[in-house]
Amino acid sequence: MRKTALSGIILLAAVTTANAAEPLGEWRDEDGKATIKIVDCNSRLWGVVASESIPGGTDSKNPDKAKRGRPTLGMPVLLNLKKASDEKQKWEGKVYNAENGKTYDATIQLKSANALRVEGCLVWPLCGGQTWTRVEPGMSGFSYGPAAESGAAGAPKQAPRTTATAPAASSKTTATAVPPGAPKGAAPKGAASTSKAGATAEAATSEVCLLPEIAGAPH
Repeated sequence: MRKTALSGIILLAAVTTANAAEPLGEWRDEDGKATIKIVDCNSRLWGVVASESIPGGTDSKNPDKAKRGRPTLGMPVLLNLKKASDEKQKWEGKVYNAENGKTYDATIQLKSANALRVEGCLVWPLCGGQTWTRVEPGMSGFSYGPAAESGAAGAPKQAPRTTATAPAASSKTTATAVPPGAPKGAAPKGAASTSKAGATAEAATSEVCLLPEIAGAPH
């Protein structure tokens, strides 16, 4: 049992380290206007609006008139980024700015585990950028699902915020032993919690990757 629990701790630590070395996860923009969830869809990175400081925004400046009524919540803003061949921890693609309806060439690059540099250029030297800060899991109050209140089928929604945040799983929790009398082969409670959290993250990523704009993009 000790060997099994130890293996679980090592695996959890490895996953945490891998995520910290990549831009996957949720990030808060420099102005505090929104958080962006970055996911991997077929080896390309996409970022969608995960939460907004002022709810209810619409993509009113989009050059495509058919999209001007869509909610900005759940909208892709980092578009189809691929790994740069010349630099480590750098990805290249496009960024969409809903404030002016324009799409720019863009790069994102990890500066540290919790700092992501995002830069976009319409034409050189008209470039600008921000440094985003990583958001800890569960802090944005954001969830995915077809019952989104925004009215868009399959669109993400923002769950109500609460002042209490569920504690993150720790190595001590993962190493919890099976109680006396439990069926043989039962998994430790911590391992079950870790598995559930992983399944939830995978489901969220899958739903983002199924958004029409992402699923139909060239790779």
